[in-house]
Amino acid sequence: MKSTVLILGARGRFGMAAARAFSDAGWKVLGQIRPGASAQLPGVQWLPIDLADRAALAQAARGASVVVHALNPPYPQWAKQVPVLMEAAIDVAKALDATLMFPGNVYNYGASMPALLNDETLQRPSTRKGALRVAVEQRLDDRGVRSVVIRAGDYFGSGSGSWFDIALAKDIQKGKMTYPGAMDIATSWAYLPDLARSFVAVADRLAQDPSALPRHTSFCFAGHQLTGNDWAQLMQAVAQEKGWLAAGQSLKLGRMPWWLIKSLSFAVPMFRELSEMRYLWHTPYALSGDKLAAFIGAQPVTPLPQALRAALADLGK
Repeated sequence: MKSTVLILGARGRFGMAAARAFSDAGWKVLGQIRPGASAQLPGVQWLPIDLADRAALAQAARGASVVVHALNPPYPQWAKQVPVLMEAAIDVAKALDATLMFPGNVYNYGASMPALLNDETLQRPSTRKGALRVAVEQRLDDRGVRSVVIRAGDYFGSGSGSWFDIALAKDIQKGKMTYPGAMDIATSWAYLPDLARSFVAVADRLAQDPSALPRHTSFCFAGHQLTGNDWAQLMQAVAQEKGWLAAGQSLKLGRMPWWLIKSLSFAVPMFRELSEMRYLWHTPYALSGDKLAAFIGAQPVTPLPQALRAALADLGK
């Protein structure tokens, strides 16, 4: 009998990537979406049930052994919605006696984070969003739900909603790349289909042996460590290949107008939230995938040129 996974927020960017990865791996996939919403993805049974109706959702998803929390509200709504969404996800997972899986990020570590991060790195959040992430992850342990956090860097691939598409790739067809940080500082990037496949690999192990992990654990997903110069080289090659740059023509490099974003942050809530996270573009960091590799074996890693072409195609470029 196939294992069943319930994905909360299955129409979102990570939710769709996770639904596709679990379906491709042979899981029965139940995708929670808002009532009235619609979605299309082969192999997914859609559940248009409000997350607030936790009993109805748990009843509709009975038999699911894994719940993936893929709900991620816009930054300005984090303070109000993130704790509520986590409590709801925990309630549903506990009602199903399922393992709750959550995509973590590096906000927990703060501006003083070391250059290499792992599961044991001390979490010292320096922003409101970082403190909020620490608090909601702590709720997983406090409430005793079986849970797994897989932490990753910036996303690219599988649609829009990250720095890759709002900055780096926005004007690539015009032969231009805008980079938000220092060009020589390396940060971590996760190709979203690879991250989703890592969720599946962990879930597959747990399906075989539910006692293989402690009741609450976390992993880091290594992904790709890239500087702005690395991205420029990759983008240059693809832009020439696609004919967006003529042979011998160089990619134009633009910089994020952080001064403008900061000056308008009092009036534009999203600008305020973005300004708070600017330190990530001036702090070198990488994620160690050793613990994850020890548990699932070789991590899914799509070669960068292939991942970049697919990520651009997902954006219609």
